[in-house]
Amino acid sequence: MNLRELLKKAMENMANVKAAVESGEKGADDLAEAVKEVESLQAKIKAAEDAERLMNSLGTKDVPDEKGADEPKYKTIGEYAAAKVKEAGVEAGKKFSVSAVDFKAAAVMDLPSSIQPALTDVDTRIVEGYRRPLLIADLFSTERISGNALTYFVESATVEGAPAVTNEGAKKPMVSFGDPTAVTKALKKIASYMKETSELVEDAPWLADAINGRGMFLHELTVENYLVDALCGTSGIGTSDELTADGIFKAMMSVQNNSGFAADAIVINPTDYQALRLAKDNNSQYYGGGYFYGAYGNTPIAEQPSLWGLRTVVTSAVSAGTCLVGAFKMGASIVKKNSGVTVNIANMNEDDFIKNLITILIEERLELAVRRPAAFVEITSSESDS
Repeated sequence: MNLRELLKKAMENMANVKAAVESGEKGADDLAEAVKEVESLQAKIKAAEDAERLMNSLGTKDVPDEKGADEPKYKTIGEYAAAKVKEAGVEAGKKFSVSAVDFKAAAVMDLPSSIQPALTDVDTRIVEGYRRPLLIADLFSTERISGNALTYFVESATVEGAPAVTNEGAKKPMVSFGDPTAVTKALKKIASYMKETSELVEDAPWLADAINGRGMFLHELTVENYLVDALCGTSGIGTSDELTADGIFKAMMSVQNNSGFAADAIVINPTDYQALRLAKDNNSQYYGGGYFYGAYGNTPIAEQPSLWGLRTVVTSAVSAGTCLVGAFKMGASIVKKNSGVTVNIANMNEDDFIKNLITILIEERLELAVRRPAAFVEITSSESDS
């Protein structure tokens, strides 16, 4: 029975009690108790309506769900999952299970400045730890597939013969290419779950923040680390042991010479970027500009200038002493299952129900398809071990 049905029943009871009081069968205390029950239910309904208005204000565009029905588009998957919990009409002491699928986020969620009166004297703000910027996935293009594995073909570098200038009537030269190499990769599942108290279900914004701020961050951090490891472990990518400014430029030229694509990004560890940024010439001038002006005081200083004009991602996703140079958009792509990231929430796992806990399961299936290994160079330096 939902809240409105309970309210209707309570109001009928209040009317009966009022009639009984007028006839002398019941006292004023009985009527006060009935009125109190009605007011309590009205307050709960108002709180639910306020929460619904909040959720509706988070997004207005439509996105299809798994069955093709239209649902409100929310700013984050956490808000979407929280809305699904509310939509299920979860009541205290009721078992439930809901799911939310991935969609393109419109913006980052802002934590509301106030919460429901039921949480008075409870500070819901969480002092979060360090959150590493997630930048690696944006370097690659992204594809969606419906299957569980992908087969793609890597062009052979073996070419026999070549076109040539020929006289009329002369035999033309033959050109033959080596057979392409078929590469089949099964999508990897990246998953985790976390437990929260069931009180989160009563406050949708808090539940959304728990999913977005912690669960999704750790998930995407794992994805980022996996993409780096998958790229570095790909057979056929170029290698170099010259982790210097000159060495990085040579890697850029190697990418273009061997793959035909121009390098579009550099991924470097903060320690190695610092070494390049603080390098000085014989006159003690910083090559990249000092802490007030650019090189030799000619240009304004840039906070984190790029290397050789390429997009430079400074991140601990790569270890110190390792640098990746490549044509990321053209040389590889992230292949994801059509469903994308899924969030499942339930209190039927283990003994969650009797402990007032909910389990939040986040998972995604993906793989990195490196179609042109020659479009990447991994630069390593043994000096990082010393």
